[in-house]
Amino acid sequence: MKHFIYKGRRIRASDKNLVFRFDAISLTVIFLLVLLSFHGKQLILMDWQKVRLMHGGCFQLSITPYLIFSVVIATAVSVLVACLYYHFRRDHVKQLIHRQKLARMILENKWYESQQIQSDGLFKDIPFGRSKEKISHFPKMYYLLKDGLIHIHVEITLGKYQDQLLHLEKKLESGLYCELVDKELKDSYVEYTLLYDMIANRITIDELKAEHGRLKLMKNIWWEYDKLPHMLIAGGTGGGKTYFIFSIIEALLHTNAVLYVLDPKNADLADLSSVMPNVYYKQQDMIDCLDQFYDDMMKQNEEMKLMENYKTGENYAYLGLPAHFLIFDEYPSFMEMIGKKSTQVMSKLKQIVMLGRQSGFFLVLACQRPDAKYLGDGIRDQFNFRVALGRMSELGYGMIFGEVEKDFFLNQIKGRGYVDTGTSVISEFYTPLVPKGHDFLREISRLVNKEQIEEKE
Repeated sequence: MKHFIYKGRRIRASDKNLVFRFDAISLTVIFLLVLLSFHGKQLILMDWQKVRLMHGGCFQLSITPYLIFSVVIATAVSVLVACLYYHFRRDHVKQLIHRQKLARMILENKWYESQQIQSDGLFKDIPFGRSKEKISHFPKMYYLLKDGLIHIHVEITLGKYQDQLLHLEKKLESGLYCELVDKELKDSYVEYTLLYDMIANRITIDELKAEHGRLKLMKNIWWEYDKLPHMLIAGGTGGGKTYFIFSIIEALLHTNAVLYVLDPKNADLADLSSVMPNVYYKQQDMIDCLDQFYDDMMKQNEEMKLMENYKTGENYAYLGLPAHFLIFDEYPSFMEMIGKKSTQVMSKLKQIVMLGRQSGFFLVLACQRPDAKYLGDGIRDQFNFRVALGRMSELGYGMIFGEVEKDFFLNQIKGRGYVDTGTSVISEFYTPLVPKGHDFLREISRLVNKEQIEEKE
């Protein structure tokens, strides 16, 4: 016997006026309750039979200053309750709006079955001559808002509207102003999961944590590097790319991870050389670092198999080994800088992205635009976590995410962009907030010194 799973509130054709109906009924009830508080006692004590005899069965209302005052107060209370409800129950109001939009989407696109019925005239024996539409089948669609995620279940019945109902991503994202994070087909339903109020899920740098093989980047977004290794970051000037990389470095230093940082432009990341080891910006030093990173990976792959508690299928973390991260800023600039040596470097990078997950060797590549010239031979496809920050062209989005049917919108918020967490579903993304006055160099220096002291002890 299958367990019942609550899918949410069903969307019905009558929901096309859901917001107006809810407001009208709720405010009318409040208005009448306030009026009854003023005139309830008077209405209870009134001799209604005497009133009918005096006025021939018709009720006549005498307008008095007291009645006008009570009506004004009832109206004011209704307006006040409406404002308070919208302020404190904004999520519920949004749900009503969303359900109304979904009902109108189905109706306006005519994704339902109907039949024409003849309206009866004054005399039932004589046809009135006018017909009206009656909905005979309205598709089963359910709406549920839970833990900041909107779940929309749509029944698939192999009907003539199946293709439309199976591809609602763009309509739902733009119509509900949410971001699709998952789409799953199960049983006879397709479930769309959308993130509601994306910016509300932004975290601060203090909440940025790396634990159990994953790095928390938003309240609901994690980079699970143990399962989906390697990160690709793209973004133009002023998009927040550098602060994002600094934030990742600071978060990883709270763990036992070993970090290597390469900055071929000798810019902001190169300044880390004064407070932490393994930071390089000179051409030969960077090549040597890359070679060493590759050799260490191959060596650890061999040593892991010789360890006493080695188990097939388990990774470096199971054996208690630290993760290694190579953070490579402006990667295309480096490849152009080394010229003919780029073929050898690309070969080693390919080996790292293919073999690094098991032994815990991960790449974080950053660039302004992920040109296929330096990410060829399937290397780009191995970067499971991809982030595009700031303003980018359609070509740039295509380079990082591939060919996708996604509408990208520009929003002038620093640190905003789009992300693919490895599910091939692209959603809006916000980098962790960095408080004003936060000194990355000082904080990273403190973490490095703390780690060195703990190693000596």
